[in-house]
Amino acid sequence: MIKDNSKDIQDGDTYIALKGQYFDGHDFVNEAIENGANRVIVEHGEYDVETVIVDDTREYLINYLKAIVPDIKIIGVTGTNGKTTTCFLIYQMLNELGCKCSYIGTLGFYVDDKVCDLKNTTPGLLELYHLLDYSEKQDCKYVVMEASSQALEQRRCDFINFDYAIFTNLTQDHLDYHKTMEAYLACKRHLFDLLKDDGISILNVDDISYLKLLTKNYVTYGKQNSNYKIKLDNYFYVNDKRYEMQLVGNYNLYNMTAAISLLYEMGYDYELIYKAVKKCKAPSGRMEVIPYNDNKIIIDYAHTPDAVEKIIEASSDLKPNRIITIIGCGGDRDKAKRPIMGNIATNKSDYVIFTSDNPRSEPIDQIINDMIAGVDKLNYEIESNREFAIKKGIQLLDKNDILLVLGKGHEKYQIINNERTFFDDKKVVEEKIYRR
Repeated sequence: MIKDNSKDIQDGDTYIALKGQYFDGHDFVNEAIENGANRVIVEHGEYDVETVIVDDTREYLINYLKAIVPDIKIIGVTGTNGKTTTCFLIYQMLNELGCKCSYIGTLGFYVDDKVCDLKNTTPGLLELYHLLDYSEKQDCKYVVMEASSQALEQRRCDFINFDYAIFTNLTQDHLDYHKTMEAYLACKRHLFDLLKDDGISILNVDDISYLKLLTKNYVTYGKQNSNYKIKLDNYFYVNDKRYEMQLVGNYNLYNMTAAISLLYEMGYDYELIYKAVKKCKAPSGRMEVIPYNDNKIIIDYAHTPDAVEKIIEASSDLKPNRIITIIGCGGDRDKAKRPIMGNIATNKSDYVIFTSDNPRSEPIDQIINDMIAGVDKLNYEIESNREFAIKKGIQLLDKNDILLVLGKGHEKYQIINNERTFFDDKKVVEEKIYRR
């Protein structure tokens, strides 16, 4: 068996040395041999076991996996926001329609129900292959997966020929990695380069970036003129067909319409799609509402300027008395978005508590200072301890208020000084409001 992690090697395995963003697998060849590798695939070096030297180990592995990729239809979803919800809706709807589907993404790996957590939204080459292989062995007909920009840039999906590719939107994020929006978009574009010749792309026409993603076979969706046009007039319509959904928020109209568009392209009729839409639930930590007296506490993963703006606007549509927002920014990540998020939070909320959100190796105070540098209002306070911030936000609730707890959603950890410790926003909320 080929493996790319020297620590996972067992007797008789083959070790392939891949070059990554932070590590070079060639530095661990000897460790792999000590752990039992009897064959290594490298770009250079001499070793005491069978050694295969190639020009590019990543290219070698991609070609190897292409030859053995499972015979299963694969749907890829990319975009700054909405990937997780769109994928999870598709996963639910296809299974509801009797077309067994697995899901790979931010929430983990699902077949029938959750199988395991994943370290990355889009796993590495070998891990991704094994998840596809497992899906096929579980009789899945489809896999729906999130394709992150970093994964696409690092060619983690390059052994796959996608049957469908969906674009949700493009807004500022990950510029610490991509540097420019043009480079960020170019990585998203790579998903559409991996479509089969007869594959279909499904594009959000309301995001001008879609023009850079056109393929031979494509359809569009959105509020502008498109193949699948969204209309909201007391009810939710797509091409004048009415749907009922449990999800709230204008942005979820886009997520749901992307899923509906896919099902139509797959050949399902309106009646079946209508029933599947009606049963779908939002994934954990996405606009997740917890009632509290006459108030609502909403937990959401929003961690980009666009997502923060949309979740606050969606909350405003619920006609609350006040919106109180708890928000932070991740450390060692895109610093340029911090003041933008601080400005959006204070301008669109009645009150804001700035706090920590995976500060990693950065001082929490520095991250918060970066956020408030973009603030021109005084409707905020700082509480760097996230647990205390959530409890303070709950204490501030009066009547018909909404408390937004943003940034972590489904995550059940905090990364402080690069150490991951258990932390669950929802658990903190429930312990506070249900305590007797």
